[in-house]
Amino acid sequence: MKNRIFILGLLFVVTACKTRLAEQSNSEVTSESDFTIAFGSCNKHNETNPLWDDILAVKPNIWIWGGDIVYADTENMDKLRSIYAAQDTVKGYKRLKETVPVIGTWDDHDYGLNDGGVEFTAKEESQQEFLDFMGVPKDSPRRKREGVYAVHNYELPEGKIKIIVLDTRYFRTALTPSSKTEKRVQPNVYGEGTILGERQWEWLSEELANSKAHFNILVSSVQFLSNKHGFEGWGNFPHEVDRLTKLVVATKAKGVMVLSGDRHISEFSKEKINGLKYPLVDFTSSGLTHTYTGFSGEENPYRVGEVVFVKSFGTVDFNFKTNSVHLKMIGDGGKVLGELDQVY
Repeated sequence: MKNRIFILGLLFVVTACKTRLAEQSNSEVTSESDFTIAFGSCNKHNETNPLWDDILAVKPNIWIWGGDIVYADTENMDKLRSIYAAQDTVKGYKRLKETVPVIGTWDDHDYGLNDGGVEFTAKEESQQEFLDFMGVPKDSPRRKREGVYAVHNYELPEGKIKIIVLDTRYFRTALTPSSKTEKRVQPNVYGEGTILGERQWEWLSEELANSKAHFNILVSSVQFLSNKHGFEGWGNFPHEVDRLTKLVVATKAKGVMVLSGDRHISEFSKEKINGLKYPLVDFTSSGLTHTYTGFSGEENPYRVGEVVFVKSFGTVDFNFKTNSVHLKMIGDGGKVLGELDQVY
């Protein structure tokens, strides 16, 4: 009886999430899609991978790993390599790779150190294993560059999409432990530390300044807008948050939005930025095989709708005619758990 009550309660929460998020949609935006991104994070190869058939069903043009592709947490490259290899044998993922291009970034557990950053001693070796898993050629310039950040440009008859994949691990400096017992970390003193490192910042600045794309998608393994939860995120480096928003404004890049993961929950966040003609959206999708089932609420001043804490992945459908995107959180069986439209 208790199990039935729990399941009914969970179904009520999920249904409520879908309804409330759908209310945020703009009815004038059509769902017609010229290009579809599917993305997700927090995936364990040795647990049931229930979503790959659902991901294939939306017929994405690209799959983006948002980090924590596998859970290795190791300096042993033989172990890391074997875990990546095991993920490659997961039937659903194997089928996806046969038909859909795969790009993405890492987070701490595939990087090799929980909550790790610049201090991880095996990061150079781990980068090569990551690039191997992603199928990056041995002679690619990415093999000689520190960090796994990359850019992918898509030119369609209708317009251009630029996907800028960030590395929030390789250069990220120390976090500040929280003075509050219920939180793990707190924001650094303003101006102290970095997430991206100066080289990656220079590269990102050039990519946005020179972009001719109608949509510019930033992939960050950790959340950008949500900043009150006391876990990892851009909010622990408030000066880096300001730097990125100012960069987006200064470069006048079109259609910038953030895709993030890490948190084992999914949510939409949105902020109006001074000087920017459109609001900045951060779409968090996490996780694919395990989630924060004990979630009981947390503050996020930028949240739109409700938090979803069942296994899911995200999709972004681009419509060049309406200059808009349609965002969806999708669970097992193709169930839409939340959706949001944004016009640019």
